[in-house]
Amino acid sequence: MPELPEVEIIRRHLDAELRERTIRKARIRRRDLVLNLPTARALARKLEGRRICRVDRRGKNLLFRLDGEAVLQTQLRMTGRFALGHQRPDSSLYRHIVAVFELDDGRNLYYDDVRRLGGFRWLEPQEWAALDRSLGPEPLAPSFTARRLETTLEGTRAPIKNALLDQKRIAGIGNIYASEALFRARIHPERAGGSLEAREIAALHRSIRAVLRDALQAAGTTFRDFRAVNGSSGSYQHKLRVYGREGEPCRSCSQPVERSVQAGRSTFLCASCQK
Repeated sequence: MPELPEVEIIRRHLDAELRERTIRKARIRRRDLVLNLPTARALARKLEGRRICRVDRRGKNLLFRLDGEAVLQTQLRMTGRFALGHQRPDSSLYRHIVAVFELDDGRNLYYDDVRRLGGFRWLEPQEWAALDRSLGPEPLAPSFTARRLETTLEGTRAPIKNALLDQKRIAGIGNIYASEALFRARIHPERAGGSLEAREIAALHRSIRAVLRDALQAAGTTFRDFRAVNGSSGSYQHKLRVYGREGEPCRSCSQPVERSVQAGRSTFLCASCQK
């Protein structure tokens, strides 16, 4: 599932291209793409004639801010991807186009999702405000300080890896960057979040921000499914220190990277560096 860096890369591209564009027509071909309205046509009717004021991101959510203060929330999940242009995109990358949004400049915004795990949610202003309040702080925002992280983790008995994945605590971190940040901070992923000392929290805070910034600079991580707009891929997978490297030598101490399972998800660590 795309995490903060991947969604932010998509947001930047779409915001630059779609600001002040109007959706002339929407064709949504699958009912299961519409997450909170009765039919696909109901969403299409709401979108047609709407101006896109800007494209935002909150956590892992892509947000199309529309005139009238409505928001189209997009969840890409594992295989959702966008393409933009006058012609249908490369069929080798976009074989399962399930929605097309015709724009006032003659281009189309295509949404492709082979597994149809993602989708769209129409949010009125008060609904968006409620969703916004339910999410934790943005980890790259100036307001996300080490002290705020300490407050977030205070008293929690949950493993620190699980706490980092909790979007109500911190918005945008997923499996890849949680593993990477914990490795950089030399913290074992099964440590209780509330057991971390002040110096460890400071190290984790630095590591979270450094990992996310590095991934942004590399345009995200592409293993198989993630693609930015029009099929471009990220390169951070070549810089990962533990994630996906089970059995390979740790880049710091040469001991083999280990894999475990926490809450049904793979966790990667170096047991030598992360005691």
